[in-house]
Amino acid sequence: MTAITDPAPEAAAALTRREELQKRFSTLSPPTRLHIDGRQVDALDGAVLERVSPRDGRVIARVAAGGAPDIDRAVASARRAFDSGRWSDLHPRRRRAVLQRLARLVEEHAEELALLESVDMGKPYTDALAVDLRVTVQTLDFYAEAADKVYDEVAPTGPETLATVTREPLGVVGAVVPWNFPLMMAVWKIAPALAAGNTMVLKPAEQSPLTALRLAELATEAGVPDGVLNVVPGLGPTAGAALGRHPDVDALTFTGSGEVGRLFLAYSAESNIKQVSLELGGKSPQIVLPDAPDLDVVARAVAGGIFFNQGEVCSAGSRLLVHRSVKDELLELVVEEARRTVVGDPLDPRTRVGALVEERHLERVLGHVRGAVEDGARAVVGGGRVLADTGGCYVEPTVFDGVDPAMRIARQEVFGPVLSVIAFDDDEEAVRIANSTDYGLAAAVWTRDLSTAHRMSRAVRAGTVWVNCFDDSDITVPFGGYGQSGFGRDKSLHALDKYTQLKTTWIKL
Repeated sequence: MTAITDPAPEAAAALTRREELQKRFSTLSPPTRLHIDGRQVDALDGAVLERVSPRDGRVIARVAAGGAPDIDRAVASARRAFDSGRWSDLHPRRRRAVLQRLARLVEEHAEELALLESVDMGKPYTDALAVDLRVTVQTLDFYAEAADKVYDEVAPTGPETLATVTREPLGVVGAVVPWNFPLMMAVWKIAPALAAGNTMVLKPAEQSPLTALRLAELATEAGVPDGVLNVVPGLGPTAGAALGRHPDVDALTFTGSGEVGRLFLAYSAESNIKQVSLELGGKSPQIVLPDAPDLDVVARAVAGGIFFNQGEVCSAGSRLLVHRSVKDELLELVVEEARRTVVGDPLDPRTRVGALVEERHLERVLGHVRGAVEDGARAVVGGGRVLADTGGCYVEPTVFDGVDPAMRIARQEVFGPVLSVIAFDDDEEAVRIANSTDYGLAAAVWTRDLSTAHRMSRAVRAGTVWVNCFDDSDITVPFGGYGQSGFGRDKSLHALDKYTQLKTTWIKL
């Protein structure tokens, strides 16, 4: 692990850039009130959330905290907007044009949004700009184009009948999104839902509400009609539960923990049996076979797969399953990558691992580390908190060797920069270990043999399997998991299935 220290001469440019970004952030005035019916309003009870940046422990904003009455207001606004037809009945070409304008506005404000994201939740600014904002714009453009490209169907009936299958919007969609990719994952929900003609109430995570509120402003500027997109920050047990239980919400989409996902299923059963889609946790394996190409490339992919975004990624490659014949060599290379990985201020361009989102989560991650040691795993690098004097929430990249598949560290989602290394002796054992957790979100297979790649990819139970790479993707392919990683898919045209319903019209001629 490399922690940023006082700047050496060669780091002067990085220091200057960090100071520039810090100064720029101090000039921003992000919206902090609820966005309901196209307007910024306070929570009815006046409640606020203090946003403490994990970068340095300082309060950066006081954001209105919506409760159940505010969710009622937002849902009523969304229902009026839907029933009026001002969005749902708008010609798809016009919906496309509005979403395209929103994409251009996000593109124009990309640096501002990346800066808000970085300081709000701790990820490196360079990643927020290069990954989060890039994907956000691509997502808006993709679903904007889809708005008038998805056709209905004519069923193959006899000549005496005409039967059509029409894809219609569901109505009011509630979305609850996580804090690890706040803007990107919000748009993974918003773009297809709006393209299909729905209206929405979005509850961002209480740890990262700033970009969602700014997006709502930009949506209004782009021409999204009042009431079509409402944003209500608030706590899960209040605002989140109210949205999940609301009888006038037609569908609920959630990305987050399995524990909360189960609550949304219960809320649906308790209320109007609303459609629920869940993208939950993961414990993704990277399976490295003895004929894997170039172990240096593998090591970089393994390190990137677990240390990117501080390991706060549902599909993070948190388990390295490696054939015993190449295990020691690969482990040494991965440890070298971990030691070269710079931990530090999210605004410093040298930083590769920023701050964990909050103190409570930092303690949770360190609890997993302590549990691994208690269970007999050996930390070969990392394992502790760093840069505590900054007031921020920083954990060094950590690699555990000697991990048994039954250990807690091999089964529980850590959601931090912590890798478990597990050796195996043959392909069948590798598949058995890969499938031995409750999750099935993603996996990777490293081999030169095409037949092996196909066979292993089919055998591993995961929504995405990468071969000789990790975390490569784009908006054209679906993302979601098997088992307790949830159901329903984000991204691709398949995401429209979550936000539409099929109507059959049978006409006797």
